[in-house]
Amino acid sequence: MNAPQSWVVLDGPPLRARLQQLGLPMTLLDGHWVNDEAGTTDAVAVLEFADNAIQLRPFDKTVGSPVLVDFLHGKTGFRAQRFSHEMIVKAVAGRSKEPLTVVDATAGLGRDGFLLAAAGHRVTLIERHPVIATLLADGLFRAAQDGEMSTVCQRIQLVTGRAHDILAQMIMSSRPEVIYLDPMFPERQKSALVKKEMRIFREVVGDDEDAQDLLEVALQVASKRVVVKRPRKSEMIGPRKPGHQLIGTSSRFDVYPV
Repeated sequence: MNAPQSWVVLDGPPLRARLQQLGLPMTLLDGHWVNDEAGTTDAVAVLEFADNAIQLRPFDKTVGSPVLVDFLHGKTGFRAQRFSHEMIVKAVAGRSKEPLTVVDATAGLGRDGFLLAAAGHRVTLIERHPVIATLLADGLFRAAQDGEMSTVCQRIQLVTGRAHDILAQMIMSSRPEVIYLDPMFPERQKSALVKKEMRIFREVVGDDEDAQDLLEVALQVASKRVVVKRPRKSEMIGPRKPGHQLIGTSSRFDVYPV
């Protein structure tokens, strides 16, 4: 079991100004504000504003570099340009040639949801952890300033809160066609933590121990299918078997028709 660890938010006018730009309430980070990180003893990371972005910086430098959301550069930006080759796009779209309404109920750093939006789908991102929701909102804000990616961002809506509750509300309002889940489970091997950014991510967020319950809720809400991303050789979530699977080199997608 990987329980979430303590974190702090380094207060300052630039960070508060950015949170206002993002439309995020200051109360989202209540109980974690500090004026000086020097007195912090039990936290593993600090949320701060640096170089025109919000980032999560681990206090232990051996854990890795600060984590931020960047949809414009690196691997994410490259994958967004060639979305048609992505297995997640094929798993979510199925045989549909038209854009779908998709809910990514475990948004995390938003990379999969951004790929789906790049493919033309209208995507709602749900993230319950305040740190990750803040990083994600900031990444979307900066991506929206880019002329090429601004159209992709217009197809994305970020909702903060518990996915179970938000999905339950959708039953009565607007059921999405597809719900996508990528729950985070305890790693069985230390070698699986090669990506240093995921180490601090896991320490702050913890594991999704309610993944099976979330799958059951998703199956009641989605109107077409639920897609679950899992490590290639891992077990399925719960006893229910998927209708089919798309299997890649390191990951697979379990597809549950509804």
